[in-house]
Amino acid sequence: MHPTIQSFHDKVLAHTHDGIAELMAEDVRFQPPTYWATWNGRAAVAAVLGHVNEVFTDFSYRRVMGSGNDWALEFQCKVDGLDCVGVDLITLGDDGLIQHFEVVMRPYKTIGALRAAMNERVSQDPSFLQHKSALS
Repeated sequence: MHPTIQSFHDKVLAHTHDGIAELMAEDVRFQPPTYWATWNGRAAVAAVLGHVNEVFTDFSYRRVMGSGNDWALEFQCKVDGLDCVGVDLITLGDDGLIQHFEVVMRPYKTIGALRAAMNERVSQDPSFLQHKSALS
């Protein structure tokens, strides 16, 4: 497994946010499963992923597939007690950093619970407001 993917994998499973930002390119793009928009930039994406890491419970990876710069990390978790299956689709840049990160999930009901939980969390995080401009 690519060292960046391994490090990301290990940090997520350890439920730590420390060092996640350093795995991303400065101009990383993140497409969440909750709405059709893209978060842009290392700081904004790291902030979003930090909140997600707190919302997901019983998180585990089922499979890691890929090679070179293209990776798919299949996961399962719970959001507010609801079961979820998803895939992190990650593209690395030539420098080995995460350049593009897209998450797809199911079922729809769980995505709604994730959206509600994330909105609740970020509305109570004054430092998160600085990242709103990174949303396009």
